[in-house]
Amino acid sequence: MAIRKIVEIGDDKLRKVCKPVEKFDKRLKQLLDDMADTMYHADGVGLAGPQVGILRRIAVIDVGEGLFKMVNPVIVEREGEQSGMEGCLSVPGRRGIVTRPNVVTVEYQDENGEPVTLQVSEFFARAVCHELDHLDGVLYVDKMDREVSDEEYQKYIDEAEEDEEDDE
Repeated sequence: MAIRKIVEIGDDKLRKVCKPVEKFDKRLKQLLDDMADTMYHADGVGLAGPQVGILRRIAVIDVGEGLFKMVNPVIVEREGEQSGMEGCLSVPGRRGIVTRPNVVTVEYQDENGEPVTLQVSEFFARAVCHELDHLDGVLYVDKMDREVSDEEYQKYIDEAEEDEEDDE
């Protein structure tokens, strides 16, 4: 397993539409493992192929419910709406408010090529939409309602920490 370099905004690879994966082999499994290691190392919750320079329809996501390795994912259903703060490992130092579906159903293949259907909501749905946008060359900054200032972000962090203390 290896930590890969994360491609940042300005690199053309982030603006390309990815090709489907056709070969489910040891190399794909290694790539997905590397992507997971890279995501965890960078304290992210998701990472898509283009973010490590691989123009294939792959993503890894872990929002605290375990690691999901998605190959050729497609959102087949969307419900509701939510607006919330997003950042991106490929857009360091910036954050924005983005409106996304509140519930999504995603169909994908696991690392062995087996079909999976998953329905997720709230933050998990936001992460799925964010990562799948990467596979079509779209960044959250293309969709954000507005940019979030550093002061506004720090206030959000402070409030989240207070909420965690209250829950203890």
